[in-house]
Amino acid sequence: MNTAVPVPFYNRFHLLTVLKILLVVVLAGGTVYLLMTQEEVFRNPQLIKAEVLSWGAWGPVGFMLLFAFGPSLLVPGAVMTLAGGLAFGTIWGSVYSIIGADIGALIAFAAGRFLGKAMVTSLLSGKFGEVMDKIARNGFQIILYLRVFPIIPYNALNLLAGASPISFKDYFWASMIGMIPGTILFAFLGNELWHPTSPRFMLALALIILSFMAGEVYRRTRVDRTAVGESPTLSPK
Repeated sequence: MNTAVPVPFYNRFHLLTVLKILLVVVLAGGTVYLLMTQEEVFRNPQLIKAEVLSWGAWGPVGFMLLFAFGPSLLVPGAVMTLAGGLAFGTIWGSVYSIIGADIGALIAFAAGRFLGKAMVTSLLSGKFGEVMDKIARNGFQIILYLRVFPIIPYNALNLLAGASPISFKDYFWASMIGMIPGTILFAFLGNELWHPTSPRFMLALALIILSFMAGEVYRRTRVDRTAVGESPTLSPK
């Protein structure tokens, strides 16, 4: 009777390391390719809108997939949300953006968990190690705060959370709830983007500015004194 021969631990470890390096190479290569061939997309939501609308009935699905994978290749989430508002209006632009952002957040979270703490902190040049420690202590509250007031790059936060000990449940619900206000505001702004003198555009811009100001006030008071504890700031050093 044949018995399965166990794979030596060092072989499994070596294979896992190769897979991690391969994932990093794919992400880096995709980013470089986009920067070299589609640089305008990084700063012009109108181009994303035109591309999505050209897909007809599949436009919403295509947009959500773009939003899910775009930020992993450094396409700013704010640009994607503005494009959603431009293409689909405030309501549906918000809905599609939230779904796409949540899918993307889960993908990046899984990537962070797969890569592990050491590799993620190395990829991010160690800038956010302090934030990772805070997530480990107060995961739900910190992720919720950083979703509502995104002072840390979207995908960097996803990777950090994945590499931290936070539970998937806390990460999912904090992300789901926390991304709603900002997504609606940026979709609202996107819907009015080509009417910069209209009252609605001014209102959207004012609300976004107020939300960031409120986040700064909150960071300097409640978060610093409770969730973060001994450290005086959430900002990376």
